[in-house]
Amino acid sequence: MRKYREETTYGNDVFRIIKGVAFALAFCFFSAVVFANVLRAKPLSDKTVYIVNQTVKVFAVVLAALLFVSGGKGWLKGGVIGVLFTALSYLTFSAIGGDFSLSGFVVAELLLNVAAGAVGGIIAVNVK
Repeated sequence: MRKYREETTYGNDVFRIIKGVAFALAFCFFSAVVFANVLRAKPLSDKTVYIVNQTVKVFAVVLAALLFVSGGKGWLKGGVIGVLFTALSYLTFSAIGGDFSLSGFVVAELLLNVAAGAVGGIIAVNVK
């Protein structure tokens, strides 16, 4: 009897990364809607809103990496999820807000999300 072994191919990895980015975006949008309703009930400072926003984004990237990264090179796949998520979330939220200006915060967010995705990917390939 032959053992069934799933081989990871380039196409499967790309598809899993795309699913991870889509999951992270959906999670982030859902969290933004929930948080907006919280803000309607109790207004918070801009600093608090920024911290919550960044925490949700990092959590979304780590969770996406944990759920969708498998096989080898987890740090790379998780990092790619972080890069793509940051780019797409920046474009989407900038379009909603009507302001596409780049700042140091965008670069810091990119680095933070890449690091979070890489850590999530490392954990995902070593725990599963």
